Amino acid sequence: MIAPSILSADFARLADEAAAVAGSDWLHVDVMDAHFVPNLTLGLPVVQSLLKATDIPLDCHLMIDNPGRWAPPYAEAGAHNVTFHAEATDDPIAVARDIRAAGAKAGLSVKPGTPIEPYLEILKEFDTLLVMSVEPGFGGQSFMPEVLSKAAAVRKLVDSGELTLLVEIDGGINVDTVEAAAEAGVDCFVAGSAVYGAADPAAAVRGLRAQAAAASPHLTIVQ
Repeated sequence: MIAPSILSADFARLADEAAAVAGSDWLHVDVMDAHFVPNLTLGLPVVQSLLKATDIPLDCHLMIDNPGRWAPPYAEAGAHNVTFHAEATDDPIAVARDIRAAGAKAGLSVKPGTPIEPYLEILKEFDTLLVMSVEPGFGGQSFMPEVLSKAAAVRKLVDSGELTLLVEIDGGINVDTVEAAAEAGVDCFVAGSAVYGAADPAAAVRGLRAQAAAASPHLTIVQ
C-alpha cells in the first residue's frame, strides 16, 4: 500500500493534488498542533473538506497533544484510519477504542527513539502501527534505517498470528529506501516528496508499489 502525504502537496490545491494521486491506497494527512511537534499544519475543517473532494481513504496522522479529546472527531468525520502517538497519552487503549467506536480504524505511532517493546502487549487494540522513520514535525527529512527493527519485530507477531495489524512507515520513503522497508515487513508506505515532487505523481505511486512488492517476502500487488 502506498499513502502519498499531502504535507508535500500544494495546500492551495488540495483537491487537485488528491486527484493527481488517483490509484493510491490511502491519502496521508499530517495534523500537527505546534505543541506535540514544533510545526503547525492543518486540522479537522480541512480534513472535512478533503473528504468531500476525494474517494481515496484518508489516513490521518495526529501529531498532537491530548488525542483522547481530538482524535475521535476525525473518525466521526469519515477518516478511514486515525493514528495518534504513543508518547502523547497515558491511556492509548482508551483512545483507540474511542476511535473505533467513532467508525475508523485506530493506529498507534511511535517516534524513532521510542522503543516498541512496551507497546507490544496493547497492539491487539489497534489496526495499524505507524513506525516513524524520521523525527515527526517536518517533511523532507532523511530516512533512519535503525527503526526497521521495530517493523520487523511486529511483522513476526503478525506472521505468527499473534497480531492482526497493518505495519506502516512514514519518513524519507523513496525509491532508495522503500525496498529496505518492505524487506523489514512494512505493509503501507507513506511517501511525500517522492510522490509530489515527481513529474507524474500517480506514476510515482505505481513505481513505489511495484518496488515494494518486488522486495517483500509478504507483499503482492492485487490487479
